[in-house]
Amino acid sequence: MSEPSDKVAAKQSKTPKKHGRPSKYTPELAAEICERLSDGEPLRQICRDDHMPAWTAIYAWAAKDKELSERIAQAREQGYDAIAEDLLAIADTPLMGETETSSANGLTITRQDMLGHRKLQIETRLKLLAKWNPKKYGDRQILAGDKDNPIVTVEKSFFSDLAAKLESKRREA
Repeated sequence: MSEPSDKVAAKQSKTPKKHGRPSKYTPELAAEICERLSDGEPLRQICRDDHMPAWTAIYAWAAKDKELSERIAQAREQGYDAIAEDLLAIADTPLMGETETSSANGLTITRQDMLGHRKLQIETRLKLLAKWNPKKYGDRQILAGDKDNPIVTVEKSFFSDLAAKLESKRREA
């Protein structure tokens, strides 16, 4: 009981079935991801939501789609600026908290600004910004001389030493 050759040829011409889960990609989902990245939300935090794909899937989408890759890169740049703006709010807004200390007299509860916590938040964000975008947020190191002490570059190699010795011997002769 063989199938007619038309059906066999039709089956062979079909594209093979894809294995694995179907992609969750939609233009709306990509737009939401880019919007949240531009607000300064990290990609892995975005991907923790139930309706979001894994972060590796987003990298795979970006690798296949140059336009999406550029949109993600631009959204991240905007997100870095959003994080930098948040630093001002953290610095300017007191964060009240309680500290407990025990002594011979009992437990003492003190209500005060959590300055150490705010400093940690600011320092962590600054360090991340410097790593993510060193040209814009990193410490600028300028290597320059001044008019009294200009920077002089000297090339030192085996061949330059050899050439200098040959030149000095030629002059002596």
